[in-house]
This record gives sequence, C-alpha cells and structure tokens, in this order.
Amino acid sequence: MPKAYIGLGSNLDDPARQVLSALKAISRLDGVRLLQRSKLYRTPPMGPADQPDYCNAVCVADIDIEPGELMQSLLAIELQAGRVRGVQHWGPRRIDLDLLHVDGVELDTPELKLPHPGIAKRNFVVVPLAEVAPDLVIPGLGSITQAALEIDTADLSDWN
Repeated sequence: MPKAYIGLGSNLDDPARQVLSALKAISRLDGVRLLQRSKLYRTPPMGPADQPDYCNAVCVADIDIEPGELMQSLLAIELQAGRVRGVQHWGPRRIDLDLLHVDGVELDTPELKLPHPGIAKRNFVVVPLAEVAPDLVIPGLGSITQAALEIDTADLSDWN
C-alpha cells in the first residue's frame, strides 16, 4: 500500500481547529488510513501580507485508492469547510489541502502534479514532512531531511 503525504494549512476561523478538523475528515476517507501527523507550525502568508498567519501541518497516510481519487476527496473536504478555489491566489482560506507526494507515483496532468512542484520552496512543507517521514526521498528533490536542513526557517515557528 503506497503512502501519501498531504499538506494542510489554514489562516481563518481558528486555523488550528480547521487543520485538526481536516485531519479528522481525511482519517474518515474510504481507502485512506492516517498514520501520522506533524506538529502544527505558524508561518506568515506567502501571498498578500494583509492576512493572518497560517497554521500548517503535514500528514502521512496509507492509501488504497488512486492519487486522483484522493485529490478529489481532498477538494471535497475543502469545499465542505467553505473553501472556494480561484478567488484569490495565495489569499486567506479556511483550509488548504495539497497532495504533496505519493510513493512511487510521478504525474504531470492539468489536474494533478506529483510530486507537488512547490515542495522544495516551502519551509512549512519541508520541515513538517521531514518530521513525519525523515527517510523520504522525493524525485527531483532528494532527501527531505537534507532539504529541511538547507531551507530557511527564520519565519517558521511552533503554533501555540
């Protein structure tokens, strides 16, 4: 059974609660067995600065479904939480779920790119990913632990 790595983020309506609620929803998906989650991290927004800080985490799950089906389920969780995609790029959001990587899968379709092309640029993904999967090697990136050692973490802190 391959492992899937999912990034979670929120900066609206009690962000930590939104992330934890999304984790619970992921754990209830058919064909998905949640194995582990990182601690919660605080980061400033990537986009417009006039929005609250983000609460971010990463989880890992065994999956018995196709990556595309998992992505559709993640989008449904976002929709259920009130997320409307396409309103403002990198704007505030109640929940953001990104399928980051699935073991043994490389995809480049309009609907889904795996591994996620932004992993290496985002400390709020690299650091929690290294926390839950220190031995992970991602095609095109290499060792996630090495990436975590090399990425700037000055604006990354624990969510309190």
